[in-house]
Amino acid sequence: MALKTSLPIDSFDTALCIIPPKHLWPPIDLLRSVYDPAYKKWPPHINLVYPFVSVQNLPRASELIVSRFREADRIDDLDVRLDYAGSFVKKKTTFFLQDKDPVRLSKLTELREMVLESLGHSSNHFQMHMTIGQSKELNSPRSKYILEKIRLVPPFGWKVDKLYILVREKDEAHIDEGISSQMKVWGEIDLASLTLLRTPNLTGFYEDESTASLADVEPGIITECKPLSRSPYTFSHAKSKWVPQRISLATQPVEPAPETLAVASYNIHAEFQYPPTRSRYPIIIQNLLERSALADVLVLQEVTDDFLSHLCKDKMIRENYTFFSNGPPDQIDIEPLPYHTNVVVLSKWPFSWDLLSFPSSQRSSVIVQFSNIGIQERGVFLPVILSAVHLTSGLTNNSIEKRKQELQSVLKYIPKAHLWNPWILAGDFSMTTSVYTIETAAKRKEISLNSKTSLHELESMFTETGLVDSWTSACIQYGDSLELDQSQQDIEALGGERGATFDPIVNDLAANAICSDSQRRPQRYDRILVRRKDFTVASFNMFGQRMGALGVDVGTDINSDSSDEQLSYGSDHWGIRCSIKLSRNSLIKLLDTCDILPQELDPASSPLPHICGLTACLSRQPEVPSEVDIAIRETALNLLKEVILQSEDSPARGLPAFVVVPVGSYGLGVWTATSDIDCLCIGPISSKTFFALAIQRLRQAASRGIKVLRRVDAHSGTVLELEVGHIKVGLRYCSAISIAERWPDALALPPTDSIFKLPPGVLEQLKPMRDLGHILRTVPDLAAFRLAYLLVKCWAKRRGIYAAKFGYLGGIQITILLSRVCKLLSQDGRLVSAPTILTTFYSHYAGFNWKREMVFDPFFHKQLRYVRTPHEPMAILGFHGPRLNTAQAASIPTVHTISDEFKRANALLSQHEMTWFQFLGEGTDSVEFLNAYKMYIKITAQFWAVSFAKGNVFLDWLESKCVSLLADLNKQVPHMVPRIWPGRFVRQDASEEDTEYDGYYLVGLEMNDFQVESINEAMKVDLERVPEILHKFEAQIISDSKHFDPKSCWMGAAAVPRSKLGELRLDNRDWAKYTVEAEDDDIGDAEFWGLVDAEETGEPRMKRDLPIRSPNKPVYEGKFRSAGDVLNRLRWDQAMDSSDYTVGYEDRFSGVMERPVDSWKSETTHEEFIPEHRIVYFKRKSDGVIVWDKEQRKDEIFGSGVTSLERQPRR
Repeated sequence: MALKTSLPIDSFDTALCIIPPKHLWPPIDLLRSVYDPAYKKWPPHINLVYPFVSVQNLPRASELIVSRFREADRIDDLDVRLDYAGSFVKKKTTFFLQDKDPVRLSKLTELREMVLESLGHSSNHFQMHMTIGQSKELNSPRSKYILEKIRLVPPFGWKVDKLYILVREKDEAHIDEGISSQMKVWGEIDLASLTLLRTPNLTGFYEDESTASLADVEPGIITECKPLSRSPYTFSHAKSKWVPQRISLATQPVEPAPETLAVASYNIHAEFQYPPTRSRYPIIIQNLLERSALADVLVLQEVTDDFLSHLCKDKMIRENYTFFSNGPPDQIDIEPLPYHTNVVVLSKWPFSWDLLSFPSSQRSSVIVQFSNIGIQERGVFLPVILSAVHLTSGLTNNSIEKRKQELQSVLKYIPKAHLWNPWILAGDFSMTTSVYTIETAAKRKEISLNSKTSLHELESMFTETGLVDSWTSACIQYGDSLELDQSQQDIEALGGERGATFDPIVNDLAANAICSDSQRRPQRYDRILVRRKDFTVASFNMFGQRMGALGVDVGTDINSDSSDEQLSYGSDHWGIRCSIKLSRNSLIKLLDTCDILPQELDPASSPLPHICGLTACLSRQPEVPSEVDIAIRETALNLLKEVILQSEDSPARGLPAFVVVPVGSYGLGVWTATSDIDCLCIGPISSKTFFALAIQRLRQAASRGIKVLRRVDAHSGTVLELEVGHIKVGLRYCSAISIAERWPDALALPPTDSIFKLPPGVLEQLKPMRDLGHILRTVPDLAAFRLAYLLVKCWAKRRGIYAAKFGYLGGIQITILLSRVCKLLSQDGRLVSAPTILTTFYSHYAGFNWKREMVFDPFFHKQLRYVRTPHEPMAILGFHGPRLNTAQAASIPTVHTISDEFKRANALLSQHEMTWFQFLGEGTDSVEFLNAYKMYIKITAQFWAVSFAKGNVFLDWLESKCVSLLADLNKQVPHMVPRIWPGRFVRQDASEEDTEYDGYYLVGLEMNDFQVESINEAMKVDLERVPEILHKFEAQIISDSKHFDPKSCWMGAAAVPRSKLGELRLDNRDWAKYTVEAEDDDIGDAEFWGLVDAEETGEPRMKRDLPIRSPNKPVYEGKFRSAGDVLNRLRWDQAMDSSDYTVGYEDRFSGVMERPVDSWKSETTHEEFIPEHRIVYFKRKSDGVIVWDKEQRKDEIFGSGVTSLERQPRR
């Protein structure tokens, strides 16, 4: 019943409450900061009376309360112990902690009744509680897990010795005065002395911690680092529980200091259902215990209370990681994690840590300071700082802005708080990297142009802070793990997907986590970055890419055929790990191992920054392959592999299997619609045996659309030119047992590995494959590289500088030039788009000094010893030996032309309104060439009375000789600059119906380094020398009887003015339709085997033993196939059953012995190896016939030796 002195209690701007001691706040505020909107507006508290009296009545009300307490003489000791979690619903769900003890609760209720009585009010319902969180969702899974999390708060209690009177301080910054602000202390009622303590000013409970922590940081002054505020947990075997680390956290170097530090990061993919499923837990832990995952420091994201409790129970995890930033929440005296998904750090080394809260976001970064890992600087030990993050995910305007604010918080805090310390930044950055995804979102207006710009700014923020991405650094220097056969083009890959850690194409968990088709692209969300001046990256790898069985402790491989187990990946992310070397000055350390440091290459400013214009331009180019082209070539390659390999049973016969791998433009994934497919086959048999079997198998597959066109003996070995389903294919072979045995791992081995101690000829054959493998593994963004390559190739073709045989650029030269730019731009980890690569490419090489400088990859050639000769006007160095300079065919005139074209291209791209369509132009620029010069050299080529296929061979040979003409012109008339167009012209009225062919090669002539008034005179003098040079060239061509037949072809060369050229156009004849299947003479079967060296195995040979017996002089001394040839044919020819044959060989002690062919060991390193020269015969088991006899020179397998005499026809 109300008393006469009643004061209204209806003000929400005041409160009378109980507040726990401040040392009890951290575990409570950790949850309140996430779930309670009133965090920092209110301290942790239990309201006794709220609403309370108005501010004006506070003096009177406090006086009445104190007076009433004094009347009671004394207040019984009040204790509070919050050990029960609950919730109630009033428009929203409120989660709280309360004391359920009836004795303590009754004392508190009595105290409250005294307060109400003093103010003239009777007692009413009182539910004692401390609010921990609130949610607008009613009875949702989120509400359930919040309540479960609060139940994990360790019980805590205190003695109540004060009551606090709080007043709401209005925030003057708000226009609306109704908006509430912080509750501050107006006064305190001391329950021991029963007195009121007034504060002179309203006192708040929270300071601006971030400002306070940075207040004493002074740039330029190195001070000793103090431990951070929190200690890690470690498992005590004595107590069988987790305990806070008790050893000193004072920073001091450990002896001996670790040379490298392995850092791993893994987003384990939390689930938001309640109760949580634990079926993936064993797979996740198995992934963490992989050899490729174990590290010194492990950063986990999306860790829940339930998973951390499970993780802490694993003995192997505890053995590998001694210190955890957080202990198991299910342990009674350890508080829960603050968020549903959290960042947790595990380490082998002791550390202290703290949380850096992000503004306007329920996220924070774990800041770790290692106690004894760091560097000495000016006598002060500076420990390593690790910032572990998990930024806001999503591709919306709001999420991008939040992510930007979060990253800015970290990048501003660390340099200020730890200016001099070595610094690592690791975790899940949730940054969309796929260019296709970003462009599609912008096109659909799912994100604004400002947000799209912010995504690029996020990438730049790392570079501006001096951070280097460990994956990019390792990829460029050491190579990323990648399958070699990457020839199938992905038309949606525009860049930003290499090194992806979130791959919905492969990972079904990732696919289930996305909601838009445009986001179904690989993203590189997870990263480990280090400050460039503090660390060098030694290695990088991924883990967690194998599937495991749900609900069991042991994962199985993805190829498991178990039908009883449901397989799953451990997470929707792959884990990442890098090894880094700590260095006080990484630059000095780098100079110790490298003679050449990679130069800095800044991106060129360009009016063409957007990729949409580039892709639209390329899509209209006839050279760019369509989906049909892609499918046709994939089918052709698969057919070739099937025919060549067939059902090889080589492993069963003790030999490594054949390997067929595409090389060249197709292998690199930069082929065009007119490109051939170049393939290299690697195997254990000799070259001659392989080609014999290959030709046999290919001809047997003629009905499937395979033609053998011809055999070419190139400097690097034999090439079979094929047509497979109307696709031209060049097939090479390399006999290298050691490479085949270790395929594909051999590609990742360094050039110094003993596996590459092979003869120069074998290394020459392997070079295309090795160079290709290096490019594929080390270009950080293959999709962007491929887009840029296609445009450069289209440009070079249109401008008449794409023809390596004329001394211009070819595929390998463009690859080296472009990959170098890609790596230099990306070396600091920035994401570089294809347009930026292109504009920088043209800008860089427009100013390149081709005469003095060499183009090479500084990340590969760290200690370059190549000496350039005066006969190399251009040096574009490849990667592996034996020949490094890929531009050997270049001449001074072609280099001059290439240089001018780069300058022209750069000038065009610098124009303000330039587009990619305008840059490329329509068709070729041959018409411009026909009108660009006053004088031309006209080389006429004619043939008749032969097929066009034969005539084309003559034309190809003639083209290869044009380089020598350019070199002679430059030597004899140095002031004249000739430019040859790398295409053949014909008359305007030429028709494909013509039975004779007339074609023309043109060389434009211009003067160089002359004043205008003296050009005509100088040209007149030089032109007088040209006829002699042309006559010499004609004589050289005509005198070659192997390629020039005067009965069917003719050529001539003359200098003519432009007016005498006649009406010409480029020859657009489809020469591919004239190809025919080669006859035996074209392939050269009769002499082929005699021209190829016997036993061309490509491996170092063992010293041959002396013969045991001297055979009688054979009856026939002609060609006789060796035992090795017979052995290989029996093993590899599918028409022969090797199990039906035995080998007779000479044993050193027992004489002639026999052994089955399938048991014969050909590897020189095998303990049962027997040199082939000891083989004396081969015998067929089924009839006992000796089919090959060394002494008698009998050979029924190939028909050589005396057997060939029996088969010769009688005359």
